[in-house]
Amino acid sequence: MNAIEINNLSKAYKDVKAVDSVSLTIEEGTIFGLLGPNGAGKTTLISMLVTMRKPTEGNAKVNGFDVVKQPGNVRESIGIVFQDPSLDDELTAYENLEMHAALYGVDKSYRKKRIDEVINLVALGKHMNQMVKTFSGGMKRRLEIARGLVHHPKILFLDEPTLGLDPQTRISIWEYIKKLNKKEKITIILTTHYMDEADDVCSRIAIIDSGKIIAEDTPENLKDALGGDVVSIKCGASKTCSEELSKLKWVKSAVVHDGLIDIRVEKGEEKIPKILLLMEKKGILVESVSLRKPSLDDVFLHYTGKTIREQEADPKAGMRQRMAAWGHKR
Repeated sequence: MNAIEINNLSKAYKDVKAVDSVSLTIEEGTIFGLLGPNGAGKTTLISMLVTMRKPTEGNAKVNGFDVVKQPGNVRESIGIVFQDPSLDDELTAYENLEMHAALYGVDKSYRKKRIDEVINLVALGKHMNQMVKTFSGGMKRRLEIARGLVHHPKILFLDEPTLGLDPQTRISIWEYIKKLNKKEKITIILTTHYMDEADDVCSRIAIIDSGKIIAEDTPENLKDALGGDVVSIKCGASKTCSEELSKLKWVKSAVVHDGLIDIRVEKGEEKIPKILLLMEKKGILVESVSLRKPSLDDVFLHYTGKTIREQEADPKAGMRQRMAAWGHKR
């Protein structure tokens, strides 16, 4: 059974399409990741699915309910953890959860039991009566996840759940996410631009860029589709080096990024000596060479021509999102 069905969904602000004819089907029980840089359309797509924004075109069903015609039913059946903090710092952890449970109509006789369940699920039971303003960033994120679960949603939406957290805290958050998926048996839709984390936690992913879904499958299938090995080369004349490598018949692709040249080849360990010999003949200094299997970063690079890091560093990255927000406010 499908938790979410999206058909040609679009969101436009004046002449800017923040989301452009997206179609997706997400099965129940899936941990589904939407991957892409800032401004790619991830948050806008999520905002339509949780009924915060109305689509310009197309339609979508969440838990069988139409996001435009049945917004109340959609909201009752989902949980949301926003990208920006939304807890009341002047309340305790328990009071935040109790207020949310009351708003969602969780029966008073059952409320305390459910709050105990979700707060222990994210390992905050010892801090139940502590003021939220004393919490660390990671503790607040875990409490927000618990709050999103308190009313037994069928789907939990997580918008950049580990953004701004240190690596160790990010790892612990992902562990809680995987645990609640198994224990609560709910579908989880998350957005992120951390490719390695999505690879570890998601059962399926979609890569979104400029408002369009450009690839969708399991992480394994997306990486396997590239095939071969990735050889990363750093040399003094990257443009010349890239041009010379591209001429080789056994090089599937050569992409320059972040000061490196990534080439995809079969049996990379056998090709490295040939590459070094070629560069020596051409008088090009090779500073470093590394060999690895394709990653989701390579998948993104293959489809967009840029890495996520480059997209984030680009002055135009996020402009679509900012223009969309400006147009919405106007």
